[in-house]
Order: sequence, then C-alpha cells, then structure tokens
Amino acid sequence: MARRFLGEMLDKGIDPNVVSYNVLLNGICRRASLHPDGRFDTVIREAEKVFEEMTERGVEPDVTSYSILLHVYSRAHKPELSLEKLRIMRRKGICLNIVTYTSVIKCLCTCGRIEDAELLLEQMVSNGVTPTSTTYNCFFKEFKGRKDADGALRLYGKMKEGSLCSPSVSTFNILLGMLLKLDRMGLARDIWDDMKDSGAGPDLDSYTLLIHGFCEKQKWKTACEFFMEMIEKGLLPQKVTFETLYRGLIQSNMLRTWRRLKKRLDEESITFGSEFENYHLKPYRR
Repeated sequence: MARRFLGEMLDKGIDPNVVSYNVLLNGICRRASLHPDGRFDTVIREAEKVFEEMTERGVEPDVTSYSILLHVYSRAHKPELSLEKLRIMRRKGICLNIVTYTSVIKCLCTCGRIEDAELLLEQMVSNGVTPTSTTYNCFFKEFKGRKDADGALRLYGKMKEGSLCSPSVSTFNILLGMLLKLDRMGLARDIWDDMKDSGAGPDLDSYTLLIHGFCEKQKWKTACEFFMEMIEKGLLPQKVTFETLYRGLIQSNMLRTWRRLKKRLDEESITFGSEFENYHLKPYRR
C-alpha cells in the first residue's frame, strides 16, 4: 500500500521526501515481523532498493531510515551488514541514536559476538548516548544462553555503578531465571532483594520464577512463603505454579502445610473473583 501511495505521488508530480520513504521502508520491513520465516532476505533486498532509489532521487536517508533497516538486519542475524551500515552513517555524519545502537548490539549479541557488542556499548556511552535497560537486556539474554552467570553479574555491576540507567523488571527476571537454573540460590536472593529495593518489581513472572526455583530444590517452606506473598500482593498465580506447589507438598507429607496455605488462599480468593474458580484441584494421590 505504501508503495502504491508513493507511485501516486510521483504520478501527480509530487516529489517524495525522506519521511515518505521512511513510511515505505517501515511498511516493507514490518512484513518481516509478521512473516519471519524465509522472508528476511527478500525484505532486505527490497529495503536496499528503496535506499538506492532515495539516493537516485537526491533524498538522503536519515537516522530513522537506517534504524528501520538495522532492525531487520538484527532480526535476520546479519552482523556484518549492521556494522557496515554503522560505518556508512558515521561517514555521512549521521548521529546514531539509542534505537540504532540497540539494534546493532542485539544483532551482535544474538550472533554470539558479545565482545564486539561490549565495545559498541562503550562507544555508545562515550558518544553521549545513554543505554536503556533494553540495551543491557540484549547482553543478559546472551549470557543466560551461555550459562555465564559471572559475565552477567560483571555487567550488572557495571550497570549499577555507572548509574546510566536502572535495571527493569525484565532485567531482573532474566538474571533471576539464569541464577536459579544454575543453582546459584544465594545470588538469586541478592538479585531479588535488589529488585525489591529498586521498586522495579517483583511482578508475576518474578514470583513464578522464584517459586518454581525453590520447588525444584524441594524448599517447600520458602516456596510457600513467596507464594503467599504473591497472593497478598493481589497477583494470581499461574495454574502450573499452583499445581506444582500442591503436588510437592502432598508428596513431601506436608498436608498440614498445604491445608493452611489453601485456607489462606481461599480467604484471598475474593480478590481474584471468577478467575480463581478454575484453580480448584482434585484430590492428589501420591
């Protein structure tokens, strides 16, 4: 549709400007988001043709134009193309913004080039562009995939010391999930305390991660404490959390604990209304 409107503009003798072309680029690149399988190379070729057309018509791509293209490069895992576009932008004197940097950092991280991504982060800060928690989360997700808790905590320490941006609840949840999986329970509790102190969380996902982590370690009492804390905050547990805790307590001969928990849960059920009706469980046999 954007291409059709552009054609109509040209037919009427109206010269498209950079905004017109950015709308076209965005329309082309959004198709990659909607239909990712096998579409990236085609989308990239189409987008690069638009860049060529802009140049031929004397319209200079701006930071938005490049950011749209870099987002697709990132999703298509094209680190060399991303870095080449950054070099072109610098050569042309185009100021890179947070969106530009984050797209390239995400691409580098997902392609396993975390050292290159860290160098780019340093350049970003030295150029006066402040990273966001989304920027840092690109690194934390890669560290989680590598099971590199030490690398993640090193960057987390820098993030806190630099005071450039505060971790978001998503940041804390990525770290929490990784540390629990790696059986670093003490560090997981430290991250939990940091999250509460910061005011960023916890949210439902945070509690779910922590409760399941303690259930896996059969620390039923601690899991129950956090389960009740979640309920008292008005967060309805996912049914799988409810069932996991229920089965664990029954199998561990902690029926009395379960009854106390269930009684407290019934008292709070009015908070959740009809949603809670689906959570009543059939008696469980060991």
